[in-house]
Amino acid sequence: MRPARALMPAIAVAAFMSSTVAASAQTLPHQEPPEGELRLGQRVLVDDGSCPAGQIKQVTGARLTPSGVIRTRECIPRKARR
Repeated sequence: MRPARALMPAIAVAAFMSSTVAASAQTLPHQEPPEGELRLGQRVLVDDGSCPAGQIKQVTGARLTPSGVIRTRECIPRKARR
């Protein structure tokens, strides 16, 4: 019973890591989410044609202000998808 108990923290960490990787970025076809729908730290990939060939726009909820979440936008390589 003790060996299984010792593995519990490692199992919990592995489950948490796998859930955060799977939910890292959502791809939207043509436009950014409306104001108020992007959460702090959330990343969304937007394929709206505003970036050069081979890149996609990444929109991130970067900073929380009294008026809402401030977004940052950058073009990233499509294959790298941070």
